[in-house]
Amino acid sequence: MTAARACVLLMAAVLVAYANALQGVFQFDDYAVIVDNTAVHSWSGWWWSMPGIRPLLKASYTLSWTLGGGTLAFHAFNIACHAASACLVFVLVRRWSDASPVMPPAGAPHATRDWPLPLAVALIFALHPAQTEVVTYLSGRSSGLMALLYLAALWSWERVRNAGAGSQWPSLVLFAAALATKETAWTLPFALILVEFTRNGGRWRAAWAAARAHFALLAMATAAILALPQYRRMLAASVAVRDPLENLVAQVSGVTYLIAGPLVSLELNVDPEVPVLHGLAWWGACTALAALLWAGIAGVRRGLLGGFGLLWFFLQLLPTNSLLARYDLANDRQLDLALVGAALTLCVWARARMTREGFVVAAIALAAVLGVGTAWRNHDYRSEVALWEATLATAPHNARAWNNLGLAYRNAGDRARAQVAFERALALDPGHYKAAVNLILLDRDPPRIP
Repeated sequence: MTAARACVLLMAAVLVAYANALQGVFQFDDYAVIVDNTAVHSWSGWWWSMPGIRPLLKASYTLSWTLGGGTLAFHAFNIACHAASACLVFVLVRRWSDASPVMPPAGAPHATRDWPLPLAVALIFALHPAQTEVVTYLSGRSSGLMALLYLAALWSWERVRNAGAGSQWPSLVLFAAALATKETAWTLPFALILVEFTRNGGRWRAAWAAARAHFALLAMATAAILALPQYRRMLAASVAVRDPLENLVAQVSGVTYLIAGPLVSLELNVDPEVPVLHGLAWWGACTALAALLWAGIAGVRRGLLGGFGLLWFFLQLLPTNSLLARYDLANDRQLDLALVGAALTLCVWARARMTREGFVVAAIALAAVLGVGTAWRNHDYRSEVALWEATLATAPHNARAWNNLGLAYRNAGDRARAQVAFERALALDPGHYKAAVNLILLDRDPPRIP
């Protein structure tokens, strides 16, 4: 299968799975970063808000807002980004699989190589329901747009990797754009080393030489980021949440949740209460994660694509699940780029144990299941009430979710249910001051005329 045909298929699959996402509304963080943020409502407002954090992301919000201000332009942009990213995943995995021991010889024409593997990886990336928090949740664009630019930078680098440093400027420009969208793109130079190290049989010097221009750009970007007071405040707030060592220990629980929850069981939650592991449970999870990491290292040293996929998975979780703390230990959208590695490892393992025909059938069946799951999850984003009701269906003891459901009911004009939700939040957490304030304000709000 040619790249053009594969991309048409991927774009069609994304459009079918996300067709009902176009009906979604603004949700939760969307109000702070888009609806109530006048800096993204006009190009003059965006200009006067600079210098600031994530300038390219904010420019994309401004573009969508000025195209109409409704959610349709935002959803269409997010879906287009995701479809383009899926196409890039296909071409990248096809290139990486050329030298894999489980693949046909690299000299074979692209159209006759074992295309089902890269296509299966791209379909899993495109259709996995965890991606709805990147695509359908509008403020998840920070991850989706960054992923597109990240993958484009990697593909641009792949095309000229043997042509000398002077030809790498398109990749460097795309890398800078990814950093200007979301800072978690800092892993790109390390991804380049991982690609080159796997490909060249473990020669560190060659791998470093291939990525040094991107490391130089990363150093300059880091200096520029730290010069902005907004970023310094973010770092200070991160340390105040949990110190780096404490956060690293806590992330054993976070990564375990991501693997066992949204990745494998497809249990999605926009506001998850991550179970914090202790004692033997923590040590068991830590040992399992260390074993996966070691298997990845051993596989990469042998040039195996499955090992590369494992290390890619852990590399893409580093920005959000390592030393720097976030208020939430884990969120579904953190799996966005990491899904490439997880899907690659799964597909390499399955392809090595199945006939070509059997693998194709299994891939089609899995893609269908994931696509239906994505469409089903998109339905939860049709209203604020529906999203928070779905959240509480999987986490009924989440006081913050009950408070947010109360706000959704209040905004919908249902004051009686809003009161019940706020009282439920306080029953679960008597110290939840936001729910207490919202309950007081509820009696002072004028009734909303339908």
